[in-house]
Amino acid sequence: MTYFSRLTDIVTCNLTKLLDEADDPAAALQEIIAEMEAGMAGARRSTQTAQANEGRIRDEVKEHSGQVAHWANRAKEQLVAGSDDQARLALVRKREVEHLIAGLEQQLQAAVQTREHLATTFRALEARLAEARRRQQRGQDGDESASDAGGAEPNSVTSSEIDDELAALKRELGQE
Repeated sequence: MTYFSRLTDIVTCNLTKLLDEADDPAAALQEIIAEMEAGMAGARRSTQTAQANEGRIRDEVKEHSGQVAHWANRAKEQLVAGSDDQARLALVRKREVEHLIAGLEQQLQAAVQTREHLATTFRALEARLAEARRRQQRGQDGDESASDAGGAEPNSVTSSEIDDELAALKRELGQE
């Protein structure tokens, strides 16, 4: 049985409900985890592709920005040489590159938003997968009543982030 048709289904799923409806919750959980892992692999690839696209567009903007300076200098050189027509052509080229950069910057903004969205979705998928693995571990340990607070954090959560947040909570509670 396929539980998820989209990555958003994983993020928005109610594991408890899915498992309550299953004939064999342990087998269902194993299948759910396998589907989540496959979804994670696809999300990882998509995130990496989006990151590469963002980098490529950034590089292209940088390259074309250098061309703007080149054409501006070329126009000055042509004016000094007394060639108004050639200076005018250089300025036309400069303007064309500026318009190209403006279009690329819009694409860059879209690429950044796409990468950020995919990264956020990836972290949410990691959290759901971690939750499913904790449930599976509790089932294997025979401790169905264990708290969800136990277990490992999702891979995207660094221990320094957790330590920083813990220190902030302690300060808030006056414990430091």
